[in-house]
Amino acid sequence: MIRLEVKNLNKSFKVYTRGGVEVKGFEDINLEVKRGEFLSLFGPSGAGKSSILKTLFRTYTTTSGNIIFHRDDGSTIDISSATESQILSLRKDEIGYVSQFLQILPRISAVDIVSEQLIIKGESELIARTKAKELLDFLSIREELFDLSPLTFSGGEQQRVNIAKGIIAPKSLLLLDEPTASLDKTNTMKVVEKLKILKTQGVSMVGIFHDLEAMEIISDSIYELKRVN
Repeated sequence: MIRLEVKNLNKSFKVYTRGGVEVKGFEDINLEVKRGEFLSLFGPSGAGKSSILKTLFRTYTTTSGNIIFHRDDGSTIDISSATESQILSLRKDEIGYVSQFLQILPRISAVDIVSEQLIIKGESELIARTKAKELLDFLSIREELFDLSPLTFSGGEQQRVNIAKGIIAPKSLLLLDEPTASLDKTNTMKVVEKLKILKTQGVSMVGIFHDLEAMEIISDSIYELKRVN
């Protein structure tokens, strides 16, 4: 079953500080992701990897092309032309995004940040908090930190909380923008282990890894990009 089809996708940016000159972000992107597959975007800095993910999530609008998302009920929606209300609904229920950076409100504990994702999907608070603690522990977050705000954590600890938040209640399609960028090898491989489990559950993923070993382990296919001139 196809989950995502990207057809002839192009993105240009207007640089107003340079008189409105148009700069190509990426061009002619064509890819396909099946249910339970992981596709990695690979290429040099400036090739447009993160911009592609942001366009798939519709943080960026498309210049041209189509992004066809296949829902579980068999219907499709073109992310490139969907309304804002449709995009908000997709993000709420079907498409998730994990960036390199944890963006949270102050004074909310790590456990609350992670467990909230399950509570939103209808899990009881008790079970959600238990599962959140188990995942945080697996990702090497010390128990004494569970009830503290991650804003007081190290960069690597914040990133692990961010990953836990993104994968504990996975959606049909998960977009991952260098989720392990600030992690050591041990914790990177722990994340890869969890992502492999998500694949068996039918979660489709498009991601960027700076760790080539991790990318090769998790990827079903690799889409190679060249820097756009």
